[in-house]
Amino acid sequence: MASNVKVSEKVIYPELSYKITGLLFEIHNSLGRYCKEKQYAEALEQLLIESDISYKRESPLPLENIDNRFTNKADFVINNQLLIELKAKPLISKLDYIQTQRYLVAGKLKLGIIANFRNKYLKPIRVIRSNS
Repeated sequence: MASNVKVSEKVIYPELSYKITGLLFEIHNSLGRYCKEKQYAEALEQLLIESDISYKRESPLPLENIDNRFTNKADFVINNQLLIELKAKPLISKLDYIQTQRYLVAGKLKLGIIANFRNKYLKPIRVIRSNS
């Protein structure tokens, strides 16, 4: 049974997420897989500036609690829509996924991307905020 729903209606922020994913691939191709996370973040920030894309780096995402003194810091929040978590480690774990979910909930964002630059081939992971 064929679906009548267009791909753009299924994918959250298709143009923005494809653009950012392209920048992540550009960084991986340029810097390789053995840099530090901060170096990848510097490269992404430079490409975002060159591409005239609005972003916040290490954006605080407050947890809703009694006194609001606890916060999370996302690596990047793009256009107040898309959360980017950069990693430079051998494996992405369930804890990385849970961390990204926590940031999405705290920031009231729908979509996050985890990019682990340590792998030979970059495989960005799209994370959609769960409703739980």
